[in-house]
Amino acid sequence: MGSRSRTGLEVMIRKLMANLTIMIRINKVNVTGLLLAAVLVTWVTCSPKKVETEEWEILFDGSDLENWDTYLGAKHVAGDSVVSEPLGLNVDTSVFKIVDVDGEKALRISGEIWGGISTKQEFENYHLQLQFKWGELKWYPREKDSDRRDSGLLYHGVGEHGKGDGFWLRSQEFQIQEGDCGDYWGVAGAAFDIRASMNADSIFQYDPQASLLTFSQDSKIGRHCKKFPDGEKPSGEWNTIDLYCFGNTSVHMINNQVVMVLENSRQSDNGNETPLTKGKIQLQSESAEVFYRHVKIASIDRLPQFD
Repeated sequence: MGSRSRTGLEVMIRKLMANLTIMIRINKVNVTGLLLAAVLVTWVTCSPKKVETEEWEILFDGSDLENWDTYLGAKHVAGDSVVSEPLGLNVDTSVFKIVDVDGEKALRISGEIWGGISTKQEFENYHLQLQFKWGELKWYPREKDSDRRDSGLLYHGVGEHGKGDGFWLRSQEFQIQEGDCGDYWGVAGAAFDIRASMNADSIFQYDPQASLLTFSQDSKIGRHCKKFPDGEKPSGEWNTIDLYCFGNTSVHMINNQVVMVLENSRQSDNGNETPLTKGKIQLQSESAEVFYRHVKIASIDRLPQFD
């Protein structure tokens, strides 16, 4: 079901539920009708289900990184407030390496220097799937026990390397961080509209029943939205991420749970907004050792049904 038809159906069902609630109060319908409407809303808003076999393109097969570029920004040096020059594009370092983990080839990102590894090719209208798990090492400036391990899946990456904080492409971020997998961050001018409400910690959190809010660097509420629910496994276990992108809509999934639906992907330059629906895929190096494997992508002609 496409994003427009799904949104229209959700609006219709919400109106139906409101009318049924009013009729219950005046004793014109029983509770069974309202429960039926609630079931329909659940059908619309829960996990997506594939309806046909996808033809996967392998982005990382464990043999080489020929189809990827690496970019590293400036090194963080403890106690040094001076920002050095970025290391740059495709510098030969040990930050990105192919290693053996749990009997399989995996991409190890050391996290020692901030930056990313990105596809040379741009993609649009796709289902991306990968697995990740955390390593043990952490690095300055997030080397403390209290610092959460951090990486990230950046998508619709465009423009110059280092545009985002000196390290990443302009992009939409599917956050990969301990306890926060599935969160959204807009990077370097990227924006999304997300149904969200403020939680008990005064943080805007995904809420499929809430109104659409804009998250961007120019928004009064900022560029970060927290996922819901929490689908992440404990550190040290492999997690499966699914990212669906079709048109200007994206869906974040972690371990087969939908944790966020994002609408109206766009980018802003000096107040001028344009669609952002195509770009590179980038995996972040950000102070934590992390392993990725089974990275693959498939073209889609619609978003899958949700059940």
